[in-house]
Amino acid sequence: MAQKTTRTPMVAGNWKMNLDHVEAIHLIQALALRLRSTDSSHIDVVVHPPFTDLRSVEGIIGADNLPIRLGAQHCSDLESGAFTGEVSVGMLSRLSVELVLVGHSERRQFFGMTDELVASTASAVLGGGLTAIICVGESAEQRADGETTTVLTHQVEMALAGVASGAEDRVLFAYEPIWAIGTGVAATEVDAQMACGHIRSVIAHERTEAIASTMRILYGGSAKPDNAGDLVGQPDVDGLLVGGASLDAESFADMIEAVSACYGSPAGK
Repeated sequence: MAQKTTRTPMVAGNWKMNLDHVEAIHLIQALALRLRSTDSSHIDVVVHPPFTDLRSVEGIIGADNLPIRLGAQHCSDLESGAFTGEVSVGMLSRLSVELVLVGHSERRQFFGMTDELVASTASAVLGGGLTAIICVGESAEQRADGETTTVLTHQVEMALAGVASGAEDRVLFAYEPIWAIGTGVAATEVDAQMACGHIRSVIAHERTEAIASTMRILYGGSAKPDNAGDLVGQPDVDGLLVGGASLDAESFADMIEAVSACYGSPAGK
Protein backbone atom coordinates (compact mmCIF):
# COMPACT_ATOMS: atom_id res chain seq x y z
CA MET A 1 0.00 0.00 0.00
CA ALA A 2 1.05 3.62 -0.52
CA GLN A 3 2.31 5.56 2.45
CA LYS A 4 -0.30 7.30 4.57
CA THR A 5 1.17 10.74 3.77
CA THR A 6 0.03 10.40 0.14
CA ARG A 7 -3.60 10.58 1.29
CA THR A 8 -4.93 14.00 2.25
CA PRO A 9 -6.56 13.79 5.70
CA MET A 10 -10.17 14.84 6.16
CA VAL A 11 -12.21 15.95 9.16
CA ALA A 12 -15.92 16.03 8.34
CA GLY A 13 -18.62 17.27 10.69
CA ASN A 14 -22.07 15.68 10.41
CA TRP A 15 -24.51 18.02 12.14
CA LYS A 16 -27.42 15.58 11.74
CA MET A 17 -30.81 17.16 12.61
CA ASN A 18 -29.36 20.04 14.62
CA LEU A 19 -29.10 23.83 14.19
CA ASP A 20 -31.41 26.13 12.28
CA HIS A 21 -29.92 28.40 9.63
CA VAL A 22 -29.15 31.22 12.07
CA GLU A 23 -27.36 28.86 14.46
CA ALA A 24 -25.53 27.36 11.49
CA ILE A 25 -24.19 30.76 10.45
CA HIS A 26 -22.94 31.44 13.97
CA LEU A 27 -21.19 28.07 14.13
CA ILE A 28 -19.47 28.52 10.78
CA GLN A 29 -18.31 32.01 11.74
CA ALA A 30 -16.94 30.76 15.05
CA LEU A 31 -15.20 27.83 13.35
CA ALA A 32 -13.68 30.09 10.70
CA LEU A 33 -12.33 32.39 13.41
CA ARG A 34 -10.71 29.46 15.18
CA LEU A 35 -9.24 28.03 11.96
CA ARG A 36 -7.33 31.25 11.38
CA SER A 37 -4.96 30.15 14.12
CA THR A 38 -4.91 26.50 13.08
CA ASP A 39 -2.70 25.00 10.38
CA SER A 40 -5.42 23.25 8.42
CA SER A 41 -4.09 23.99 4.94
CA HIS A 42 -3.22 20.32 4.38
CA ILE A 43 -6.53 18.98 5.71
CA ASP A 44 -9.92 18.80 4.01
CA VAL A 45 -12.37 20.32 6.49
CA VAL A 46 -16.00 19.55 5.63
CA VAL A 47 -19.34 20.36 7.24
CA HIS A 48 -22.59 18.50 6.52
CA PRO A 49 -25.46 20.74 7.68
CA PRO A 50 -29.18 19.90 7.44
CA PHE A 51 -30.73 20.67 4.05
CA THR A 52 -32.36 23.84 5.37
CA ASP A 53 -28.96 25.29 6.33
CA LEU A 54 -27.09 24.61 3.10
CA ARG A 55 -27.82 27.92 1.37
CA SER A 56 -26.86 29.98 4.43
CA VAL A 57 -23.65 28.04 5.04
CA GLU A 58 -22.75 28.19 1.35
CA GLY A 59 -23.12 31.98 1.46
CA ILE A 60 -20.76 32.38 4.42
CA ILE A 61 -18.15 30.01 3.00
CA GLY A 62 -18.22 31.71 -0.40
CA ALA A 63 -18.31 35.30 0.82
CA ASP A 64 -15.34 34.86 3.13
CA ASN A 65 -13.51 32.27 1.00
CA LEU A 66 -13.30 29.97 4.00
CA PRO A 67 -11.15 26.81 3.93
CA ILE A 68 -14.24 24.68 4.51
CA ARG A 69 -15.95 22.36 2.03
CA LEU A 70 -19.71 21.89 1.97
CA GLY A 71 -21.33 18.48 2.22
CA ALA A 72 -24.85 17.09 2.46
CA GLN A 73 -26.10 14.35 4.77
CA HIS A 74 -28.09 12.39 2.21
CA CYS A 75 -29.71 12.58 -1.21
CA SER A 76 -32.03 10.62 -3.45
CA ASP A 77 -30.76 8.27 -6.12
CA LEU A 78 -33.39 9.74 -8.44
CA GLU A 79 -33.13 12.90 -10.52
CA SER A 80 -36.65 14.29 -10.04
CA GLY A 81 -40.29 13.34 -9.73
CA ALA A 82 -43.11 12.80 -7.27
CA PHE A 83 -40.94 11.88 -4.30
CA THR A 84 -42.08 14.13 -1.47
CA GLY A 85 -39.33 15.09 0.95
CA GLU A 86 -36.44 13.93 -1.22
CA VAL A 87 -33.54 16.05 -2.54
CA SER A 88 -31.65 15.30 -5.75
CA VAL A 89 -27.96 15.46 -6.55
CA GLY A 90 -28.65 18.25 -9.04
CA MET A 91 -30.31 20.37 -6.36
CA LEU A 92 -27.30 19.92 -4.08
CA SER A 93 -24.86 20.73 -6.86
CA ARG A 94 -26.56 24.07 -7.47
CA LEU A 95 -25.87 24.92 -3.82
CA SER A 96 -22.13 24.25 -4.24
CA VAL A 97 -22.30 21.02 -2.28
CA GLU A 98 -19.21 18.94 -3.03
CA LEU A 99 -19.67 15.81 -0.94
CA VAL A 100 -22.59 13.65 0.16
CA LEU A 101 -22.81 11.10 2.95
CA VAL A 102 -24.18 7.87 1.53
CA GLY A 103 -25.62 5.09 3.67
CA HIS A 104 -25.05 6.60 7.10
CA SER A 105 -26.07 4.04 9.72
CA GLU A 106 -29.00 6.21 10.79
CA ARG A 107 -30.30 6.22 7.20
CA ARG A 108 -29.94 2.45 7.12
CA GLN A 109 -31.46 1.89 10.57
CA PHE A 110 -34.31 4.41 10.69
CA PHE A 111 -35.16 4.98 7.02
CA GLY A 112 -34.69 1.54 5.53
CA MET A 113 -31.73 2.31 3.30
CA THR A 114 -30.63 -1.03 1.86
CA ASP A 115 -27.24 -2.01 0.48
CA GLU A 116 -28.74 -1.82 -3.01
CA LEU A 117 -30.00 1.71 -2.39
CA VAL A 118 -26.59 2.69 -1.03
CA ALA A 119 -25.04 1.53 -4.31
CA SER A 120 -27.57 3.35 -6.50
CA THR A 121 -27.25 6.52 -4.42
CA ALA A 122 -23.46 6.41 -4.67
CA SER A 123 -23.84 6.01 -8.43
CA ALA A 124 -26.11 9.06 -8.58
CA VAL A 125 -23.74 11.17 -6.47
CA LEU A 126 -20.76 10.28 -8.63
CA GLY A 127 -22.76 10.69 -11.82
CA GLY A 128 -23.60 14.22 -10.72
CA GLY A 129 -19.93 15.08 -10.31
CA LEU A 130 -19.93 15.06 -6.50
CA THR A 131 -17.90 13.00 -4.02
CA ALA A 132 -19.47 10.16 -2.06
CA ILE A 133 -18.54 9.35 1.53
CA ILE A 134 -19.90 5.82 1.84
CA CYS A 135 -20.61 4.76 5.42
CA VAL A 136 -20.23 1.18 6.62
CA GLY A 137 -20.18 -0.44 10.04
CA GLU A 138 -21.45 -3.25 12.23
CA SER A 139 -24.01 -3.29 15.04
CA ALA A 140 -23.30 -4.24 18.65
CA GLU A 141 -24.89 -7.63 18.08
CA GLN A 142 -22.82 -8.30 14.98
CA ARG A 143 -19.68 -7.26 16.82
CA ALA A 144 -20.50 -9.55 19.75
CA ASP A 145 -21.04 -12.43 17.31
CA GLY A 146 -17.63 -11.85 15.70
CA GLU A 147 -19.16 -10.75 12.39
CA THR A 148 -17.39 -7.41 11.98
CA THR A 149 -15.24 -8.36 8.99
CA THR A 150 -18.07 -10.29 7.34
CA VAL A 151 -20.42 -7.31 7.59
CA LEU A 152 -17.79 -4.87 6.35
CA THR A 153 -16.85 -7.08 3.43
CA HIS A 154 -20.47 -7.34 2.30
CA GLN A 155 -21.22 -3.64 2.71
CA VAL A 156 -18.07 -2.51 0.88
CA GLU A 157 -18.58 -4.97 -1.96
CA MET A 158 -22.20 -3.93 -2.40
CA ALA A 159 -21.34 -0.21 -2.28
CA LEU A 160 -18.59 -0.59 -4.86
CA ALA A 161 -21.18 -1.98 -7.25
CA GLY A 162 -22.38 1.62 -7.56
CA VAL A 163 -18.91 3.01 -8.29
CA ALA A 164 -18.04 3.06 -11.97
CA SER A 165 -14.48 2.29 -13.01
CA GLY A 166 -12.52 5.54 -13.04
CA ALA A 167 -14.72 7.25 -10.45
CA GLU A 168 -12.87 5.87 -7.42
CA ASP A 169 -10.98 9.11 -6.85
CA ARG A 170 -14.28 10.69 -5.74
CA VAL A 171 -15.09 7.99 -3.20
CA LEU A 172 -14.26 7.79 0.48
CA PHE A 173 -15.35 5.17 2.96
CA ALA A 174 -16.22 5.95 6.56
CA TYR A 175 -16.08 3.18 9.14
CA GLU A 176 -18.73 4.03 11.70
CA PRO A 177 -19.34 1.20 14.14
CA ILE A 178 -23.01 1.49 15.05
CA TRP A 179 -22.27 0.48 18.63
CA ALA A 180 -20.08 3.59 19.03
CA ILE A 181 -22.29 6.25 17.43
CA GLY A 182 -23.73 8.61 19.99
CA THR A 183 -22.94 6.23 22.83
CA GLY A 184 -19.80 7.94 24.08
CA VAL A 185 -17.96 4.63 23.62
CA ALA A 186 -15.47 5.04 20.81
CA ALA A 187 -13.62 2.24 19.13
CA THR A 188 -10.05 1.95 20.31
CA GLU A 189 -7.31 2.83 17.87
CA VAL A 190 -6.72 -0.93 17.49
CA ASP A 191 -10.40 -1.48 16.61
CA ALA A 192 -10.35 1.41 14.13
CA GLN A 193 -7.17 0.23 12.44
CA MET A 194 -8.40 -3.35 12.17
CA ALA A 195 -11.66 -2.29 10.55
CA CYS A 196 -10.20 0.39 8.26
CA GLY A 197 -7.38 -1.93 7.23
CA HIS A 198 -9.93 -4.60 6.36
CA ILE A 199 -12.00 -2.13 4.34
CA ARG A 200 -8.87 -1.21 2.38
CA SER A 201 -8.13 -4.88 1.72
CA VAL A 202 -11.65 -5.40 0.34
CA ILE A 203 -11.24 -2.39 -1.95
CA ALA A 204 -7.93 -3.81 -3.17
CA HIS A 205 -9.58 -7.16 -3.87
CA GLU A 206 -12.54 -5.61 -5.69
CA ARG A 207 -10.51 -3.02 -7.61
CA THR A 208 -6.71 -2.75 -7.42
CA GLU A 209 -4.00 -2.27 -4.82
CA ALA A 210 -3.24 1.13 -6.35
CA ILE A 211 -6.83 2.31 -5.98
CA ALA A 212 -7.06 0.99 -2.43
CA SER A 213 -3.81 2.66 -1.42
CA THR A 214 -5.03 6.11 -2.44
CA MET A 215 -8.67 5.89 -1.30
CA ARG A 216 -9.29 7.65 2.00
CA ILE A 217 -11.00 5.87 4.87
CA LEU A 218 -12.41 7.84 7.80
CA TYR A 219 -13.41 6.75 11.28
CA GLY A 220 -16.68 7.90 12.83
CA GLY A 221 -18.20 7.09 16.19
CA SER A 222 -17.88 9.12 19.42
CA ALA A 223 -14.63 10.70 18.26
CA LYS A 224 -13.51 13.60 20.45
CA PRO A 225 -10.48 15.89 20.75
CA ASP A 226 -8.84 13.63 23.32
CA ASN A 227 -8.90 10.51 21.12
CA ALA A 228 -8.69 12.08 17.66
CA GLY A 229 -4.91 11.93 17.47
CA ASP A 230 -4.71 8.27 18.52
CA LEU A 231 -7.34 7.26 15.97
CA VAL A 232 -5.86 9.14 13.02
CA GLY A 233 -2.37 8.06 14.02
CA GLN A 234 -3.22 4.60 12.69
CA PRO A 235 -1.87 3.75 9.22
CA ASP A 236 -5.24 3.12 7.56
CA VAL A 237 -7.30 5.85 9.28
CA ASP A 238 -7.20 8.97 7.12
CA GLY A 239 -9.47 11.25 9.08
CA LEU A 240 -12.66 11.51 11.06
CA LEU A 241 -16.40 11.72 10.51
CA VAL A 242 -17.49 13.67 13.57
CA GLY A 243 -21.00 13.86 15.00
CA GLY A 244 -21.82 15.71 18.21
CA ALA A 245 -18.36 17.22 18.65
CA SER A 246 -18.74 19.09 15.35
CA LEU A 247 -21.60 21.16 16.79
CA ASP A 248 -19.14 23.09 18.94
CA ALA A 249 -16.60 25.24 17.10
CA GLU A 250 -13.90 24.89 19.76
CA SER A 251 -14.24 21.12 20.01
CA PHE A 252 -14.30 20.66 16.23
CA ALA A 253 -11.26 22.91 15.78
CA ASP A 254 -9.41 20.98 18.49
CA MET A 255 -10.02 17.80 16.52
CA ILE A 256 -8.74 19.41 13.34
CA GLU A 257 -5.60 20.45 15.23
CA ALA A 258 -5.16 16.92 16.55
CA VAL A 259 -5.37 15.49 13.05
CA SER A 260 -3.01 18.14 11.74
CA ALA A 261 -0.45 17.16 14.37
CA CYS A 262 -0.51 13.56 13.09
CA TYR A 263 0.68 14.70 9.68
CA GLY A 264 2.95 17.58 10.55
CA SER A 265 3.20 18.92 7.01
CA PRO A 266 1.03 19.12 3.91
CA ALA A 267 0.06 15.68 2.68
CA GLY A 268 2.43 14.14 0.18
CA LYS A 269 5.27 16.60 0.92
